[in-house]
Amino acid sequence: MLEDLYRQVIMDHYRRRRNFEELTGENVRKVHYKNPTCGDVMTLFLNFEQDRIKKAAFLGEGCSISMASASMMTELIQNKSLKEVSSLRRAFENLIRHGKVPDKIDLGDSLSFQGVHKLKVRHNCALMAWHALDKALKS
Repeated sequence: MLEDLYRQVIMDHYRRRRNFEELTGENVRKVHYKNPTCGDVMTLFLNFEQDRIKKAAFLGEGCSISMASASMMTELIQNKSLKEVSSLRRAFENLIRHGKVPDKIDLGDSLSFQGVHKLKVRHNCALMAWHALDKALKS
């Protein structure tokens, strides 16, 4: 029953993508990312204000897992400090790679990806937006 609920949350984010838009402005960093295993593509937009991500958005095309993950991630990281975003990123990757729910870190709707760790071929799909985030933060 819980897996059905998680599937519904993922499909809702896929069908009604949150923050699915282009951001512009001088404080916006834009990163293109292509999933090397399947060809899904996305552009991540981050509007920075000092050491915080004020707004996050994306455009792209891909499977339900990659697009839902991007939708959830953009909701999750908005108005967070870079330190908080780094903690969220580590927690989400641990969830995907090992299926472990993080202690004291609220991943919100992203917890619906807990079962993806069993599907190793889908790890890159779920982590695509987070890899784009890493790329944006390093540039």
